Amino acid sequence: MKFRRKQRENVDINLASLIDVVFILLLFFVVTTTFTRETQLRVDLPEAVSGSPAEDQARHLDVTISADGVFSVNNQILPKNDLATLMDALQKESGGDTNLPLSISADGKTQHQSVITAMDAAGKLGFSHLRMTTVEAAPPAP
Repeated sequence: MKFRRKQRENVDINLASLIDVVFILLLFFVVTTTFTRETQLRVDLPEAVSGSPAEDQARHLDVTISADGVFSVNNQILPKNDLATLMDALQKESGGDTNLPLSISADGKTQHQSVITAMDAAGKLGFSHLRMTTVEAAPPAP
């Protein structure tokens, strides 16, 4: 007995609609993706092993920041710890003279934002002689 085989049907896949769907997905991912620049740099802050002490000048401004983020200008503690109060105190102490040297002394455990706030206040007022104070690192044990 001879069985008759059915002819195979050729299956055609319509690629036009598949390409449309892939293109729409691609557009969706491009539009909804956010690109951020993340750096994986390890930063070791330097120690001040050597350096020259600042020259004594008759008049200078000293901004001190405690570990809690409390600002003081020339040993006068400010009532608020915000940018506007710090700018007003610097303006009052300097008398409008932005050529005075300004030193920022921050505790080692001070938040970075407090130091940036002090630098921002100095920059907005136009101070150009800005310095950060450090202590000399202890020599390594033998």
